[in-house]
Amino acid sequence: MLRRSLECLALVLLVLLLALPASAQQLQQRAAALQGLEKVTARVSTILIEIDRPVRFGTLEIIMRACHKRPPEEPPENAAFLEIRELRLGEQPRQLFSGWMFSSSPALNPLQHPVYDVWVLECRRG
Repeated sequence: MLRRSLECLALVLLVLLLALPASAQQLQQRAAALQGLEKVTARVSTILIEIDRPVRFGTLEIIMRACHKRPPEEPPENAAFLEIRELRLGEQPRQLFSGWMFSSSPALNPLQHPVYDVWVLECRRG
């Protein structure tokens, strides 16, 4: 019984070790293309952003902290860690979003705002 459990554990570890290089091959990128929608006018804009450089979109300030892209031989996926604040005249900035957004699943972790939508298109080299 113990031997069977150890064999299963060894098999699981082997599978995890074989899978590790694929997940470790995420390519760190220095820039990204986001898309923003202003719901009032239905205007869609492409937003080019670099790591740690704030970009304005309407009353929003967007800062990207990281962006990862899968290698071409794997299924396409881009993941960006974004911080989004709302800046209004005479008020303190208000944190609206802080987290990972994924290009393949924009609804998985969306920005919740009545006027703006923001999602990740792709990570780029810069």
